[in-house]
This record gives sequence, structure tokens and C-alpha cells, in this order.
Amino acid sequence: MVTVNASIVPVVHTVCASAAFLAALIVGCKLHYIKIITNAHYTYPDEWFPSVSATIGDRYPERSIFQILIALTSFPRFLLLLGHYMINKSTSCFIVGVLRTVTCGGWVYITSTDDHDVHDVFMISYILLTLPWDYLVIRNSRFKTYKKGAMAAFFGVIVPLIYWFLQHNVYHRAGAYSIYAYFEWALIVLDIAFDALAFSDFKALSLNLELTSNVGTWFFMFENKESLQPAASEEIRAVIEEELSENPSSAIAHDTSIESDDPDYAPHLDDSKDEGDVSDLLDEDIALLQSSDNTELKIMLQEDEEISYLTNNASALPVPSQTSITYIVVNILNSLLFWTMLTSLLCMVWYFPLWYMGISGYEASILSVTSPLLLYVPAIPMIADVYGTLFTAAIGIGAYLIDLPETRLLTASLAAGITSLSFSNTLRSITSQVSVQMYTTTWILGLVGSVILKMAFFSRNPLWPILNEENGGWNKTGLAIMTLVALFTPQINAVHYQKLEAPPRTPIKFFSKLLISAGFGSLIFSIHQLLTDASTIIYWSWEGWATNGSQGPLTWPYSSLTCLAMLCAALTSQKFITKPLVPVLLTCASTGILASPYVTGWPCYAFGGIVYIFGIIWMIPTYFSKMNVVKSPWAYSFAFVFYLIFILAHVWTVAYAFVPFGWLLRERIGLVLGASSVLISLGALCGPNQGGSSGTIKKAFWNRINVVGLLFVCSIGYITLRLAPTGVPMPYHIEDNTITAGIWTIHFGLDNHMWSSEDKMTQLLKDMELDVIGLLETDTQRITMGNRDLTSKMAHDLEMYADFGPGPNKHTWGCVLLSKFPIVNSTHYLMPSPVGELAPAIHATIKTYDDILVDVFVFHGGQEEDEEDRRLQSEELARIMGSTDRPSILLSYLVTDPHEGNYNNYVSDVSGMHDIDPSDDDRWCQYILYKKLGRTGYARISRGSVTDTELQVGKFKVLSEEELEELGDSIYEATILDDDADIPDSLRFPDAYQGDGQRDHRYHVFDEPRYYQTPW
Repeated sequence: MVTVNASIVPVVHTVCASAAFLAALIVGCKLHYIKIITNAHYTYPDEWFPSVSATIGDRYPERSIFQILIALTSFPRFLLLLGHYMINKSTSCFIVGVLRTVTCGGWVYITSTDDHDVHDVFMISYILLTLPWDYLVIRNSRFKTYKKGAMAAFFGVIVPLIYWFLQHNVYHRAGAYSIYAYFEWALIVLDIAFDALAFSDFKALSLNLELTSNVGTWFFMFENKESLQPAASEEIRAVIEEELSENPSSAIAHDTSIESDDPDYAPHLDDSKDEGDVSDLLDEDIALLQSSDNTELKIMLQEDEEISYLTNNASALPVPSQTSITYIVVNILNSLLFWTMLTSLLCMVWYFPLWYMGISGYEASILSVTSPLLLYVPAIPMIADVYGTLFTAAIGIGAYLIDLPETRLLTASLAAGITSLSFSNTLRSITSQVSVQMYTTTWILGLVGSVILKMAFFSRNPLWPILNEENGGWNKTGLAIMTLVALFTPQINAVHYQKLEAPPRTPIKFFSKLLISAGFGSLIFSIHQLLTDASTIIYWSWEGWATNGSQGPLTWPYSSLTCLAMLCAALTSQKFITKPLVPVLLTCASTGILASPYVTGWPCYAFGGIVYIFGIIWMIPTYFSKMNVVKSPWAYSFAFVFYLIFILAHVWTVAYAFVPFGWLLRERIGLVLGASSVLISLGALCGPNQGGSSGTIKKAFWNRINVVGLLFVCSIGYITLRLAPTGVPMPYHIEDNTITAGIWTIHFGLDNHMWSSEDKMTQLLKDMELDVIGLLETDTQRITMGNRDLTSKMAHDLEMYADFGPGPNKHTWGCVLLSKFPIVNSTHYLMPSPVGELAPAIHATIKTYDDILVDVFVFHGGQEEDEEDRRLQSEELARIMGSTDRPSILLSYLVTDPHEGNYNNYVSDVSGMHDIDPSDDDRWCQYILYKKLGRTGYARISRGSVTDTELQVGKFKVLSEEELEELGDSIYEATILDDDADIPDSLRFPDAYQGDGQRDHRYHVFDEPRYYQTPW
């Protein structure tokens, strides 16, 4: 016989009912939006939101989807009725509940399309029966407060509902029906929420199932039979017993002055009972013992109502131990979900200022993460505890179904708010410091797991709403897994309430709470900035390719080393919970190295990045312990406020030209990093250390944690092998000694509809057979770009060598070089920018045919508004290009008209560079220049939906020194061929992009490629 706690009944009922209405709404809006918002008087745009009736009953397939899901709700629905009957023994309540269920079936299965009058009669009857149902349930409930609020809200909503219905039906007011629909949907939400609040009541009930075999001890492990009753009751019993022995006069059995409203009440403790028998006290007697002078007892008895239910219900399903693999896996996945939602929100919000070229207003969506303040609202903690993970998974991962960028962002923002609320509620509710330590370990492993997951998908989290089935997302799989995890999370995490501890004898002062809260927010920021992707700290160290091979680490294979360091830090983090000075010193020292412009390459990665990983991760247990003791919701919200302040500060260091007071933090990422580390250190050292020794955690827990760690190590090894280069990069047309080079500004890998665009770009670059590519606006190794490494992904998929350019600590928008030819050496430049944004440049030398070295320059010039910056940049770049006598190609973003102004610095005797097509006068930003190469072709390909800028491509022939000397300046003659019939196939651009092209890409401006007369 296995006992299942009946609290699962309202959970299943809520999930099924919510899924029915939500699925109908989503499918209806997706397939028949205009039709289901249209009513007898108005349609779109006068009406914009569908009513419940139209959504669930007007159209196929949403009608069928809804009716199937609502049918599934019937089983938990009747169990809900039976459960309430078992609790209150009220026949009238049961009868009302059955009648109400039947009327529900009436308006659900007889739609307004079938018979409008019958549908309305059943719906009105259902609403009328809701009044006695709610009243009878509340009357017999032990948890009345939240239910009264839900009931009052339900019937309060009916008033505006009727008003707006009259506005629509009688006065024919435009838009009234959509507003009416808001209140109609609110009734649905409140009705489902009321039944969901039965969760606490139903903990007193059990569902018994006969099994043919026992439950395995690996997944649900209990120490002994006594553990079937939560440990909290044992501790309360012990305190009560001690209280009675020390103060017999306070014992109920000896206090005849105690009165009870119950005529059948009799004190449970008397001389005839055993001294230690206090089991019956856990009902009415515990409440009466509130009058005791024992402060510790009072605190324990005043804990959350859910704790008292756990202690009072010996017949409920035993909660899995924290040492079980089930607990570990569930909380690792919940932590992974937390980081998925947090990182996706900031990645998505960047899309809007990118298109607006300034603050758009949508940035306010990030304020959703300050939601822990809502924990002061009654019922919110319980809802977050039971449904937080489920709502996060359904809303956050399911956001990929929404096409409109604005709506998808707001949906992701809601999910991020829920996950920060749920995380804060979980951490503050744990009742034992040992439990906090164990939870912390799983949370850190969830962080590590999210980084490993990103590494497996080339630095993109497959659950992000910027990914879908077409560009590499695993949204459906993730949604299914996390929904399953969410259903078990409340029962699994109930173990957090089992061991009650009195608060610390030395309470934390208000100022200390402020420091701890600020430090905690800074800690979340620091993790997000440098530890949410395995390659970020590598690019903080990267300074380009070196001739002697002494450059810093490459993302492959050293991203795996980053993951292993994080895993090692996670497994050893508990050793420093009472010794925060060690991680404080490591954090401060490594921050100084990371912030220093003089430490680069391997020293920066090893002594800055790796040490920083250990310092930050070893700090997490200390902060979790302190924040658990603080408990106050305002402290958690305050922490996330500080997190957002640092987010904005780190954006300001680069986006200073587009934000107010940008000059304050211009190019000062070291200052931001240092300030966060200082606050982390102060908070860690502030107040008493509450955590105990990690030795108090049972060995069984560490055994299973080590098993998980071993699985992570195997995963890292497998992923590293899978991501290995698939072959030696080879140019496309070796037989003709040609180089096909292109320049493209790619908007940080987000397309025009806010989807990840790496795959779209890769497909076009493959089709155009590019040997060398300059990509601009590529520095995605920032919080607001998702800490993505699109460079490595594109290089892997295109089988090319890569140079990331100036790293994320260099305050530029980024530039990247991809090459089919080996990169012999590369130098990064930050061009003169006294006023505007920093202009990055790469000067790389590649080894081409017959070992002929060719210099490639990739450059992103400054803004149009900063004329002096652009002049200085043009002169400096001209000097750099003129410093080499080798054949050269410039792939650039110049911001100038052809043959005017700064153009004459780039194309000049100083630089020695020539325009690929001087007759092309329809350019402003992107240019291809060259020298000492034979030019054969030039094409401009429309952007499609990838970005706001076209792809420009040039074909060049690598000539020997003898050929160059023989041809002289004739190689620069711009004779365009009118008839390209004699052009060899190997020198042609693909015909697939002629005319209408493919995937919205086509040759434009000239409507076809240009080919040039060659003298060789």
C-alpha cells in the first residue's frame, strides 16, 4: 500500500483546467484571431480580445482541444468534491458541488454557437451556485483568509462585468466587449484559483493505492519508519515536552482555567498518559500553548500554516529525503530553469534599443525580476510554492509560440518575474541551515548544468524564446520535461519544512541586511556577467592570434576547462560557508586581474577567470545561508534592484552614446566589476555566519552529488568531442587561386523578428562560397546579448578559422573575422574615438595559395553624428593599411559617401587601397577596398529578414609577385563586362540568387553581380 498525499488533487485540477482555457486561447488567437474577437457590432481594431465563450466554443480546433482537456479535468474535479466532503462532512456542500459541476458541463459542452440561450442559462446557474459552494467550503476550511479573498474578488468582478456587458449589448459601445472579456476571463482565473487553494486543506487527506511491489529506496529514500512522520513534529514534541516538564503549571492538563468553545473538548495530557506521549497536542492543544513563555516554542508554532499541516499529517505521502536523487535532480533542473529565464529576458530586451537606436521603453520589462516584494501579499507565497515552477516553465519556455516580438518579450518578462519570486520564496522558506546548504549545492549544480547545456548548443540555450524548431530550439522537449518537474516540485520541496530551527540568537541588524541584500544582488550580477557561458572569460582574455602560437585560450577546447572549473568549485563550495574570507580574497584578487588592461592571454584566463570562478561560486553558500536568515521579501527585491543597477551600469560602459549620463561609466567596465566585487565581499563578511559545517550533511547526499558530478564530467567530455572541428578549412576554388570575401553587419545575431539568426546567416554565407568574412556588431558576450558565442558556432558550421576581435572588456560593438585560410597573426585596435563609441578593428594576416600572405582588415567606424571621430579613425586606419606592402582587403563599415570626405582617406596614396567598384555610388556604410589583388567580381545581396544591412561580396585573384610587377596599376582598372558569358564557372557568383532569389535574399542594386575585365 502506498499513500499519496491528496494535495495532488487540487494541483492536477488546476493544471488541467488552466491548460484547457489557456490552450484554447492560444490556439484561437493563433488561428482565428479576427473571427473570435468579432461580435454582433464590431470587429478588429475596435475589438481586440476574445470572450471566453467565443474562445472555447466558436471554432475548430480550439473548441475540441478545450473540450478534451476540460474532460480530463473531470476526474480531479470529482476527487475535489469527495475530498471536501471528507473534510467537512457536509452533504449540502457535496450536492451543491455536484450541481455546480453539471452546470459547468452545460456551458462548456453546449457552446454559444450551438444554443446561445441554453449556454447562458447554464453559465448563470454556475455563477449562482458558486456563491453557496464558496461559502460552504470556506466555512469548513482551516485556511479561510485566502479563500475569502478569492471569493470576494470573484463576486466583485461581476459588477464591472455586468456594466461592460450593458455597454456592449445595450449602448453598442466600441471596445466594450473586449473589456467585458477581461473580466470574464478574470472570473475563470479566480474560480480556478479558489479550488487551487484547497491545497493546504487536502494535505490532511490521503489517497491509498495497492501496489504489488515496494517503492525503490533510490528515488524516494527514507531512513526508517519513524521518518514517515515529518521531523518537524518530533522537534515540536520535544520542545513541548521540555516546556511541560520545566513549567508544569503551564500544562494544559493542569490548567483548569483554559476554556474551549468545543463542548466535547477535553485536555489531552493527564497523569494517566505516558510522560512522552504528546501526539494529541498537535491539534487544538498546540494553538493553546501559544500562551507559553517559551519563546522558541512560540516561534516554531508560528511558522507557516503549511508546516503545521505537515506535522499533523502522519498518513500523508512521505516526503522524499533531501539526500534522494529525486530531490537533487528536481532542484538542479529548477535552478537551470531559473538561469534560462533570467538570461533570456535580458537577451530579448536588447532587440528593442537596437532597432530604436536608443531607449525604447521596453527596457522597463526587466523590472519584473523585483517581484519578490509580492511575497507580502497573502496567498502569493503559497501560489509561488505550489505553482511557481509550473507557471515559469509554461509561460517562459512556451513563449517561443508567440511571433510578435513585443508580446514575446512581455511574456518572457512575466516568466522571469515568476521565477525570481519562486526562487526567493523557496530560499526564504527553508527551515534548517543544513537544508539550505543542500539546496544551495543543487542550485549551483543547476547553474553549471545551464552552462554545459549552452556549450552543447554552441553557446545558445535551446529553451530560450529566441529559438524555435527552425533555428535549433528544443522548446517542446524542454517544456515537457520542466512541466513534469514542476508537477513534482511542491511535494519534493516539502522536505524544506521538516526540520524547524529557532532564529539566530544574534539577529541581523537592518544595516547589515542592506549590505547582505546588496551583496546578494551583486553576486547574481557577477554570475550572470561572467559565469553563464563557458566562453565569456575566454574572450575577456583574447587578444588575437600570435605568430609564435602564444595567444590565449581558444573557445574550443578550453570552454570545457571553464565548465570543469565551475563543477569543481560547485562540489567544494560548502567547505567555505563559515570561512568567507577565502572566497573574498580570491574574488578581489581575480577582479583586479580581469579589470587590468595589462594582463591578457593565458595569465588573464588562468589567474583572472578561473580564480574568479572559484571565488564567486564559493561565495554562494554563505549568501544563501544569510539570505535564508534575513527572510524579508523586501531584502530579496532590494537584491534584484541592485542586480538591475549593475546590469544598467555594465550596459552604460558601451552604450554611453545612446543613454543619459553615459559619460559617467564610459569604458569603465573594470569599475563596474570592481564595485560588484566590493559589495559581494562586504555582504559576505557582514553579520554572523549562520551556516554549519558541511560535515553535518549526510554522506548519502554527497554520494549522489558526486554521481551527478561524474555525469556532468562525462557530458563535458562528450560535448567537447562533438564540437571538435570537422575538418581542415579549405577554400572553395583552389584551382583558380581566388578569394571570395564579404562584409556584413549582423545585428548581434538577432533577426528582424527577434529570432536567433546564426543559422540563416550561415546558410547564405555557404551558398555564396565565402572564403573570408568580416562580421560587424558581433560582441554578444554581454548580459544584454545573452552571453552568446555566435563566432564559434558560425566558424564551426562554416569550417573556418575565427578571430573574435576586441573582447567584451574593450567596450566596442565588436567585429569578427572568419577565414578558410589559416590566420598567421592578428592585431586588435581600438580606433581614436574622443567623443563617440569606440571603433574596433582587426588587422589579420592569412596564409593563402603558395604561402602568399594577404592582410585582411575588418573595421567598424563610428557614428554619423561624431564627425571628428570618423575623421581621426579614417586617418589612423589609412596609416595602418599603408604600413603593409602585402596584398590587402578591407571589409568595413565606413559611414561616408563614395568619393567624398573621409572616403578619400581610406582610398588614398597613404593607404594604397582601391575601391572594389568606384562606380557604385549607392553606398553609405559598407565598403570593400583592396590592393595588390586581381579583382574579378562584386555583388550586393539583400538582407532578407536577417538584419538591417545587406551582404557585400567581392572576388579576388591572388597573384604572384611576378604577375603583380608585370601588370602594375592595370589590375585596378574598373572595366565592367557587359557580357559575362566568358566568365569561368569557378569565378561566378551562384545563380540561385538571381531574380527573386532564395529565402528573401537576392542580388539587388544592380539586380545581378558585376564582373570585371581582367588583364591576366
